[in-house]
Amino acid sequence: MLEKISDKFSDIVRQFSGKGTISEKNIQEAVEEIKIALLEADVNLRVVRRFVNKTIEEAQGEAVIKAVNPGQQFIKIVHDRLVQLLGDDRKELNLKGPDTQSVILMMGLQGSGKTTTAAKLAYKLKKEGRRPLLIAADLVRPAAIKQLQVLGESIDVPVYAEEIKNPVKVVKNGLKLAKKEQYNTVIVDTSGRMHLDEQMMKEIHDIFKAADPDETLFVADSMTGQNAVNIAKEFDEKVGISGVILTKFDSDTRGGAALSIRSVTGKPIKYIGVGEKVEDLDPFYPERIATRILGMGDVISLVEKAQESIDVQEAEKLQKKMSSATFSLQDYLEQLQRMNKMGPLESIVDMIPGAKGNISEDDINKKELAREQAIIQSMTYNERNNHRIIGPSRRKRIAKGSGTAVYDVNRMLKKFDKMRLMMKKVAKNKKYQAQMLKQMGM
Repeated sequence: MLEKISDKFSDIVRQFSGKGTISEKNIQEAVEEIKIALLEADVNLRVVRRFVNKTIEEAQGEAVIKAVNPGQQFIKIVHDRLVQLLGDDRKELNLKGPDTQSVILMMGLQGSGKTTTAAKLAYKLKKEGRRPLLIAADLVRPAAIKQLQVLGESIDVPVYAEEIKNPVKVVKNGLKLAKKEQYNTVIVDTSGRMHLDEQMMKEIHDIFKAADPDETLFVADSMTGQNAVNIAKEFDEKVGISGVILTKFDSDTRGGAALSIRSVTGKPIKYIGVGEKVEDLDPFYPERIATRILGMGDVISLVEKAQESIDVQEAEKLQKKMSSATFSLQDYLEQLQRMNKMGPLESIVDMIPGAKGNISEDDINKKELAREQAIIQSMTYNERNNHRIIGPSRRKRIAKGSGTAVYDVNRMLKKFDKMRLMMKKVAKNKKYQAQMLKQMGM
């Protein structure tokens, strides 16, 4: 996620971290690097100019020159400008109370991931206690209705659809059903095209008038950069949008759309798609994304993801096992499986402060972790809970069962012994734990 621009900004942060003095020349050179990084990220030219001018103006002020740590002060200025660029604060969906019907209209070009995002949003709102209904109003793309029905079934959310060619009528009938059946949140999936055209805009405008939505969300592929921004602007001018959802954000290495869209359209990014699973839709927090761009991690998001997959009581039991060196291979397997639920490993590493640039792709060996899971899953329950009983004959059987070599089994068991010893030291080191909690703001 945002690897290219983050690498550039991380280098600038490292140059300034801890500097006792900075000159106008230092600032000019750093700002020039920032300018190049933003342009390479496909950020809108006007946005880049405003960002650069404002950064220079603040960085050359007395507050920086007279600061105790001018290097850190400069980094803070860059951070604040990035946050401002991304939208300042988190913007929630503007929905009515649970006893009143709210309507969300989804729109965007074909291929932006609009239908999948509609289902993801329904899943998220359902988890938050709302009763969503999906309306299949994309009557242009073949199999769009079927796709939404399959997604709706997978998340146990009903889908309203009709075999007619009038999307406005489908929406009106769907809203009537929602009112009758007391669904308090209606999400309308509209049709997209390969490009903007008048017919498409008229259709969406007619649906907009019929649905009278509380939210009109424009869904854009974040990897299309400035093109997504330009299309969002056109949609806003002709129909009106209240917010943006950027899909494929986990694959976007540049960040041009995210860094431009708020400044150009004046509309906030409300959610980002961070994976292919139905639960992979995250709220957009400008400050958290800014810290990740600067290579400073995102501890809050990391803790939130951990809380979703780890129970507090289980965590306490785990700590006791770690401190008493009774942490087993079964425990290790469960932690690997929980980690998989938290999302891609690279994304988790990006959230850890100080990890950016210090942990390489070689260190994150996904194939190795998958191999280790296969090895443990080929063991009996007794072997997982007491790996000391695994002798030569058992190792041969485990290797055969997991499709690996005896060498792989031996290496994994040695690694596990070392890891268990390290865990015991960390679990007993109260000072280290206190430092970690302090970093997390707890």
